[in-house]
Amino acid sequence: MRKALPLLAVLATAVAGCGLGAGSSSSGVGLTVTDGFGKKVLVLKDGASTKGQDTVLRFLQRNAKVGTRFGGGFVQSIDGLAGKTGANQVDWFYFVNGAEGSKGAGSVRVHEGDSIWWDRHDWSAAMDVPDVVGSFPEPFLHGFDGKRLPTRIECSPANAPGCSDVSDLLGKAGVVAARGGLAASFTQETLRVLVGLWPAIHEDLAAKQIERGPQTSGVFARMAPDGRSLALLDQSGHVVRTLGAGTGLVAATSFQHGRPVWIVTGTDLRGLKDAAQSLQAGVLRNRFALVTDQGKPLSAPAR
Repeated sequence: MRKALPLLAVLATAVAGCGLGAGSSSSGVGLTVTDGFGKKVLVLKDGASTKGQDTVLRFLQRNAKVGTRFGGGFVQSIDGLAGKTGANQVDWFYFVNGAEGSKGAGSVRVHEGDSIWWDRHDWSAAMDVPDVVGSFPEPFLHGFDGKRLPTRIECSPANAPGCSDVSDLLGKAGVVAARGGLAASFTQETLRVLVGLWPAIHEDLAAKQIERGPQTSGVFARMAPDGRSLALLDQSGHVVRTLGAGTGLVAATSFQHGRPVWIVTGTDLRGLKDAAQSLQAGVLRNRFALVTDQGKPLSAPAR
């Protein structure tokens, strides 16, 4: 869901169908189903195959027990776990290669190598979580809609600590990325990874949103404008801890519904280095964003 569209309206657009018809099958597809911002894993399948031109909804239905509403287009429950209404609004959301679905799951085709993640969570603090880091090395490896996109690592300064770590870890994941300074302009079809201490990168339009909290950025960690501290938030957007020296952050967001922008930053050189070295599937998996505290990995929102 994107901010431009009402929640139920977007999810209900899948009414038209569960599959797109006959076609070649895809392999190497991952499916993850979790509850509570990735806290509890319900379904975990790696290397699954599709049947024909499966959609995200149809693929889910073949691998889990799914309850729907609104003529079959709105996922109400997965394996018996349903959404809730009341003081806290809880619903199912899906991500493909780390990007939140902007269309109904019944109209989005699954492609070779896609990583599909369904999560049930409270959206009262952030109706829109545009991008998450928990499907790494996606979206860098397979991109979107079956199209791999170029990746650019933007370091400020150009020799920022951690820049080489990010480049090396992306390379180990099979991603070839260009390197350069913070871009004054960029294309919508490029995946950007910003690396640097917060004062060096926070004027970037996408990064700046993190100072404003999850309702704007979708990231449940808020950097102080001076970059010396980070507030770790819970799922309601409340501050759980305020972290200072030795704190790092790996997060993803987007500006005006553009392509994901990944942020690798820290309150100091130690925090930045720890964040950069966390760019690994085993560390990031099933996390919406990652905070490091003296090297210790923490999920954001706090679990």
